[in-house]
Amino acid sequence: MNSLKRADKKISAVIVTGGSSGIGESFIASISKLDDNPAICNLSRSEPAKKWLDQGVRHIPCDLSLGQEIERVVPEILTFIDENPGGDVLLINNSGFGGYGEFHDVSLERDLSMIDLNVRACVHLAGRLMPKLIERGGGIINVASTACFQPTPLMATYGATKSFLHSWSLALSDELKDKGVRVLCVCPGPTATNFFRAAGFKESPIKVGTTADKVVEESLRKYFKDSWIVTTGFWNKAGVAISSKLPKVLVTKLSGGTLRKIRQP
Repeated sequence: MNSLKRADKKISAVIVTGGSSGIGESFIASISKLDDNPAICNLSRSEPAKKWLDQGVRHIPCDLSLGQEIERVVPEILTFIDENPGGDVLLINNSGFGGYGEFHDVSLERDLSMIDLNVRACVHLAGRLMPKLIERGGGIINVASTACFQPTPLMATYGATKSFLHSWSLALSDELKDKGVRVLCVCPGPTATNFFRAAGFKESPIKVGTTADKVVEESLRKYFKDSWIVTTGFWNKAGVAISSKLPKVLVTKLSGGTLRKIRQP
């Protein structure tokens, strides 16, 4: 990642949500290697690995599914940004989780918490940090999913939260393009993380096509090129290109058929 060179201002402060594992941790690892040597702050309930804390990553414990928790830590985040002047501010909205099952069978409380974390927390943080982003310059990376491109029966709420991030990110990209703030929507497919375990599977029911490190590397390259959206991985790009040409109802039925085949007892 040291090979990434930009003509614009350096990054001096990075806020990552969910940096204790998976794609979030890979963002911390990759950003810590940048020549800019930016300060990194992690927001999540769990601490990142000790090696990142030893390297100076600041951890602010926060349950991002609770609005009052976000309000509690916003002053500390703003202080962190002010303590690291001279460059861009980058917010990476990575925290999120999924679930599997028919809507009438799954826990309503879990789905509502999913919406709070996958959607509301991203909007909440971006809204509170937007004055700093516009003042200092920088951007937002929103981690969505290839699930954002079609309805996902048996993962209905999860897919809808990622569709929100997709639409919202593109709209913000247009609104902020002349204000020095870039927004990138990242759409990974099945990735080697603990996502499926959190969704209720003992192991991944879908063939994992890439690693978190590869997702992050491609995402950062696109971010520095001022792209608005990236679908990571060749086969994911191909699948999205094909599904985009099909009627939405047909794509929904095909998606539902695929997800039903991997149903676990």
